[in-house]
Amino acid sequence: MMTLELGVVLVVLVGTVILFATERFPVDVVAIIAMSVLILTGVISAEEGVSGFSNPATITVAAMFIISAALFKSGAVVGLGNKMASLFRYNFWLGVLVLMLTVAAISAFINNTPVVAIFIPILAGAAASSNHSLGKMLMPLSFASIFGGLCTLVGTSTNILVSGVAADHGLEPFAMFEMAKMGLVLLGAGVVYMMVIGIRLIPNRGTNEGLVKKFGMGDYLTEIVLQKNAPSLGKTIAESPLVKSLEIDILEVKKNGQYYIMPSGDMILEEGDILKVRCDVSKIKTLKERQGIALKTDLKFGEQNKRGSATEKEEEKMILVEAVIATNSHFEGKTVKQLGFRQRYGATVLAIRHRGEVMREKVATTVLRSGDTLLIEVDRDKLPYLQQLQLRGRYTFLIVSEIGFPKFRKDKIYTVVFTLAAIIAMASLEILPIMVAALVGSMFLVVTKCISMEEAYTAIDWKVIFLLAGAMSLGVALDNSGAAGMISNFLIGLVGGWGPTAVLSILFLLTTLLTSMMSNNASAVLLAPIAIASAIALDVDPRPMLMAITFAASSSFMTPVGYQTNTMIFGAGKYKFVDFLRVGGPLNLIFWILATWLIPVFFPF
Repeated sequence: MMTLELGVVLVVLVGTVILFATERFPVDVVAIIAMSVLILTGVISAEEGVSGFSNPATITVAAMFIISAALFKSGAVVGLGNKMASLFRYNFWLGVLVLMLTVAAISAFINNTPVVAIFIPILAGAAASSNHSLGKMLMPLSFASIFGGLCTLVGTSTNILVSGVAADHGLEPFAMFEMAKMGLVLLGAGVVYMMVIGIRLIPNRGTNEGLVKKFGMGDYLTEIVLQKNAPSLGKTIAESPLVKSLEIDILEVKKNGQYYIMPSGDMILEEGDILKVRCDVSKIKTLKERQGIALKTDLKFGEQNKRGSATEKEEEKMILVEAVIATNSHFEGKTVKQLGFRQRYGATVLAIRHRGEVMREKVATTVLRSGDTLLIEVDRDKLPYLQQLQLRGRYTFLIVSEIGFPKFRKDKIYTVVFTLAAIIAMASLEILPIMVAALVGSMFLVVTKCISMEEAYTAIDWKVIFLLAGAMSLGVALDNSGAAGMISNFLIGLVGGWGPTAVLSILFLLTTLLTSMMSNNASAVLLAPIAIASAIALDVDPRPMLMAITFAASSSFMTPVGYQTNTMIFGAGKYKFVDFLRVGGPLNLIFWILATWLIPVFFPF
């Protein structure tokens, strides 16, 4: 029977899923809005609404963010990655195999986002030195990190979250290696598929060319000379018709033999000034007579001034780097102009690869999204500041060019690795609950100065924390209103006649499809109560149903937005949306078949 409470929950549920999928608002904002509506309508109490913030799963996820950041800052993975990458120079297929197994092993115990962040520039170097396509390396990298996360409780936040939902319903939480048997089967199947079929389906788009060619900037970067009749003479850069009329970006000014990198807007322009600019060259040619400028066709972007005015040292000060906007970055939804990118970071965004399309004009006003790739020109002296942004746990953006890494705290490697091993051991042997072990371990890393408290706060992805807390309140509402039971009854009526395995299969498929469109954590927390209700209605153990939700939510291969590591490699690998569907679609189908067959074997009803 439909009640007002049930109707409210269903409306909120549908609205939440739509907003998650369309990305109209950030996922954490949507989750908190859903929680607020449910509290205001009385579906859940205020205490139930905010209980997600104190849930052991949420606290565990926050602590693991800190531990992963400390491991990243120690540089523990870099040396291993560099040795592994050298294999590509000898044999591509051996390199891919070792890459996938190595990344999977690491990702089984720490957040896979920093793992992928470390390996992208390493593989960029390996691709350049071995003359292999970077695209054929990055997708196996991302997928392998997902495979590894399926093998342990701490492999992904999704695993911890579903375990927390189980505990909230009076069930036993997942053990550290309870998922290992099924996880290793999926890991093996995934590696074999990628080696035999998957990599061959990845198109070779020649991602090893230089960045100017890669972004098609040859006709957008040039040098011009101001002549005596130029209207810009005597005006500041900000007020110059060059900027106001042509909307060009002045990257550098050579004035009286001196170079001014990224000049300020109040610099006065004079006759004979040589400006390095970003603009469609055809536009400059059309307007050069009116604007009183001459095109320096004898100079190419990136070459030295052959007339001897510039020294080699001056020319080498500016370098090009490629960076990817990270998932949940505070850059999302903002423009380069709003961010004050040039003033804040001492660098200029020359072009943006936005959802597969290269934006070379109106760069400053293009709204940035996660996965967008930026072509950045930066003063070599200011590069370390950009690199340091990667050492913040939120990964504002990831520099994917092979330019070396920022300074790591290598003297802390053994402390961090020992702490991680101790956490895993204590949780596995049930000496301490995983939440307590992770919390104590993260604070030990702070006390031993492997990570500062400020860095620890920054390391926590608060968007994920608020998403988890808000989504958990919706899970409570599904239970309280009877919506979980109603949806489960519909599923049982649909396929229940074929037995609990059929229901498990449908739940896995439904979770896979939802995860391809929205946050995997949100998918898991919404469907876990329905899985439990379905098991209760069928009078079977809920464990297999929950495992189906867990494995499906952590296995998103069909889209670049379904999982954060897919988003990270999207621009760097020059992929198109259809590439993930072509390669990841069959892989998701294989996982669905294996899960339907083997989950009831490893986790009997």
